[in-house]
Amino acid sequence: MVSGSVLEGILKKWAQYKTECLTQLELQRTLVTGVYCNGTFDQFACWPFSHPGNISVPCPWYLPMNQEGITGYTHRYCTEQGVWQTKDNSTDIWRDNTECSTSDYFKQNNKEHALLLLLQVCYTVGYSISLGTLVLALCILLMFRKLHCTRNYIHMNLFGSFIMRAVAVLIKDLVQSTNHAPKVANNENDWLSALTPQIPTSCRIVHISQHFFVGANYFWLLVEGIYLHTTIVSVVLSERRMLLRYMAIGWLCPLLFITPWVIARTYLENEGCWGINHSTAIWYIIKGPMLLCLFINFIVHIKILNLLHLKLKAQQLKFTDYKYRFAKATLILIPLLGTHEVLFTFVSDEHIKGLTKHVLRFIQLTMSSFQGFVVAYLYCFTNGEVKAELRKQWSLFLLQYFPCKSCFLGNKVKYKTQGSKKTKDKLFLNKANYQNGKKNSNVQLLQATVNVTSDLGPKDNAPLQYFARGSVSESSDGGLTLGETIEETVEESEI
Repeated sequence: MVSGSVLEGILKKWAQYKTECLTQLELQRTLVTGVYCNGTFDQFACWPFSHPGNISVPCPWYLPMNQEGITGYTHRYCTEQGVWQTKDNSTDIWRDNTECSTSDYFKQNNKEHALLLLLQVCYTVGYSISLGTLVLALCILLMFRKLHCTRNYIHMNLFGSFIMRAVAVLIKDLVQSTNHAPKVANNENDWLSALTPQIPTSCRIVHISQHFFVGANYFWLLVEGIYLHTTIVSVVLSERRMLLRYMAIGWLCPLLFITPWVIARTYLENEGCWGINHSTAIWYIIKGPMLLCLFINFIVHIKILNLLHLKLKAQQLKFTDYKYRFAKATLILIPLLGTHEVLFTFVSDEHIKGLTKHVLRFIQLTMSSFQGFVVAYLYCFTNGEVKAELRKQWSLFLLQYFPCKSCFLGNKVKYKTQGSKKTKDKLFLNKANYQNGKKNSNVQLLQATVNVTSDLGPKDNAPLQYFARGSVSESSDGGLTLGETIEETVEESEI
């Protein structure tokens, strides 16, 4: 994108330089007398009508090195016969452009191009790794019905937005490299055709799609923040009814700013492939809502960490490593809410220059490209519920297709599910009631969170903890409330 925009700018200035040159030559034609060499524009510099001798004109101002404050001259020689001197054994006119080609400028430009190329390679690798892991994580969540709940539905849509964002960025780079591929220009007509290239509609559609999916990704990060905050504040949630609202926020809200941006670009800034935004006001039609999502999630992040800090500090006797748990929860929530982007919100190319700009750009794009991988790893591959279901399905697969199960499983089958916990709790309570010599028929057990991972064996004698109504861990529609959210969502990373 950078090399393409530079070339386009130089070609526009070259055309303006040529127009001004031809206008000046028309004015000089009637003023020159005697023996002279004809004025001309040789596709590089403007040569006036000149009397015999050495002729020097400033280097054309459309050259990029002249914009850096480097001045110089190009030279020709007008012979006594009134013709421009030619090269030896050639009909080409001699010209000395040494002062107009500064090697230092091109060396500096090559270094910057190499840094940008390295940056593109890094974020391409990041998006590719994220794309593969996200697709696998999404397939796992879709495959097992026991993992289908409001919390995981939100995770699925977040994974989907990361997938579409990665695909859009990779396709955009492919289309951009195709449109800005070097073109052979042998004459003036070729350069003029390159000056006004035909922009394919697909190129603009790619950029519109990229902005839409990036915006959808930001809004699904906002949905994760809203859901987590609502889960902590509310006692019992009606999550089935909220899911449709979350879907509308994640996939429809981006259209509310993408549509005005397309209209503004069409009528006010309809230039190129829409990959570069020259007008800050038009660009903030897209950037503004994304910044709003970031700041809302940042506030949610601070509130969650404040509640967690108070909770862990109050239970120092139980959690002696509460500072470690707090730091771990802070790092876990950053990719889920995207709060790392706040660090780069007020940093732009206008504020910083040089190597610092490239370093910050490298950090930002690398973190953004690997964010999908981190989210899939934390909220699927290391999720205790997902791992338990995978172990269970693997065990069932071995039991079904391999008769000698002991060769693979041993004597015990280890997995953690809600059903196993409920069965174990029921057996434990029935045994306790019969040992007391009576059967308590008036006891109604509430759904409870039991943070116990154990084998299906008789050796577990740890006491079970039950929560009173109002802090149950699983609502009637399959969602989660405060009991599991604080303990497992943040501290144990089982979101």
